[in-house]
Amino acid sequence: MARTATVERNTLETQIKVSVNLDGTGQFTCETGVPFLDHMLDQVARHGLIDLDIHAQGDLHIDAHHTVEDLGITLGMAVAEAVGDKKGMTRYGHAYVPLDEALSRVVLDFSGRPGLINKVQYTRGRIGSFDVDLFDEFFHGFVNHAKVTLHLDNIRGKNAHHQAETVFKAFGRALRMALAADPRMAGMMPSTKGSL
Repeated sequence: MARTATVERNTLETQIKVSVNLDGTGQFTCETGVPFLDHMLDQVARHGLIDLDIHAQGDLHIDAHHTVEDLGITLGMAVAEAVGDKKGMTRYGHAYVPLDEALSRVVLDFSGRPGLINKVQYTRGRIGSFDVDLFDEFFHGFVNHAKVTLHLDNIRGKNAHHQAETVFKAFGRALRMALAADPRMAGMMPSTKGSL
């Protein structure tokens, strides 16, 4: 069964449509009006081998806050829908990714319990025009709606762009691992509870 979903979420602040294919090849189309976030989401698609088609219009004349947060929410909703009942999936994923002087670790669990531990301390407050505080809003939106537990750590790094890129690449890799089918768990729920 194809693990795909398309979710549209419309508010007075944003209009967003996200399509995902969790068993894709990393194809990526994105128009959000927030170029640095587009760059980061491209990392998730390519390193997670998830096809992503994202279109967003938001109140960017105010700032990028609502758009970034609502993109996290909508992506989380789409991933949750595409995952389905979680039978036969690996469930847990982790990755370490370096980029020059930066090194980040991401660990996640499709537990059904939203939780974010974000220990990334960026070396500056903005990457170009992008406010790094918005990454926390994005990931909170994602975990609350994908219902995952997510730990983000930047182990070292001096360049904030490198820090962010290692986090998002590791996030993609961790998703790829967690979403992978486990042939030994075929048809089984990866939990002693019998449900997630």
